[in-house]
Amino acid sequence: MTNIISYDPFSEFRALQRQLFNGSLLGPIESFKIPTTDVWTEDDKRMIIEAHLPYFEQKDIDVHVDDGALVIRAEKHEREEDKKKQYVIRESSSSFYRRIRLPKIADADSIKAHMKDGVLRVTVPFKELPKPKHIAIENKK
Repeated sequence: MTNIISYDPFSEFRALQRQLFNGSLLGPIESFKIPTTDVWTEDDKRMIIEAHLPYFEQKDIDVHVDDGALVIRAEKHEREEDKKKQYVIRESSSSFYRRIRLPKIADADSIKAHMKDGVLRVTVPFKELPKPKHIAIENKK
């Protein structure tokens, strides 16, 4: 008597999919947080950009305006040399880069940035738009 076993060609694919979406495939990496960036406007008067950079210090971060865009760049390099350990040099680096297009009404000369508790907050004020000019309608006879 022969046993017939059904073969599912997608079973391995489904197992891999479960690993990916349940996080078990990432193992120790899943605790690493990717820096996030939030961008919003307040009262149509300013744009706020918050970059969550918990692993960077203020000296590691560069903020500038380039060709109508706000550029936030952070780089951190660490190097350790210890001949007593099993390695000679241990190096690590991490970086962050965001380029955010500024609206035409942004006042690039008045942008301010500050860092607190690992969050970089950049405030981009908007220029005041000219008020609409009222045109009187003449009464023609």
